[in-house]
Amino acid sequence: MVASLPPCANSTAAQGLCQRLPAKFCANGESRSRDYHWEVTDTLALCPVCSSPYAYEMGALLVCPECGNEWSPEADDDAAGADVRVIKDAVGNVLADGDTVTVIKDLKVKGSSTVIKVGTKVRGIRLMDGVGDHDIDCKVDGVGPMQLKSSVVKKA
Repeated sequence: MVASLPPCANSTAAQGLCQRLPAKFCANGESRSRDYHWEVTDTLALCPVCSSPYAYEMGALLVCPECGNEWSPEADDDAAGADVRVIKDAVGNVLADGDTVTVIKDLKVKGSSTVIKVGTKVRGIRLMDGVGDHDIDCKVDGVGPMQLKSSVVKKA
């Protein structure tokens, strides 16, 4: 059961603010009762609207006392999981950092007359968000460091 709030000594406009503030604070600085059920903790997420660190739990929701935004903590977990990007090679195999890949077609190196031939093995790739579709950062033997598209390699 939720504890009821003691009345605030401020005006009615400030009473709404006092009810949204953490338990031991009031708009005019007077202390509130300690049995109030809202708490400010350091482990809660920042407010997605105003980035306030003072979010608190109220039932199943998180509430921001500065902007009044209410959101579900499960929505934060879903958003964090949605950021994971899966990079696949030309055949459809999932690539990971440190994999060895093979080039499947001749690649002209921009700004040079050299060509990376079909079948060239590239060891120890790093996956990243590069310029355009270039999502593999690697070092090709005989050519040097460069970025490749995942559509021109296959997992070895």
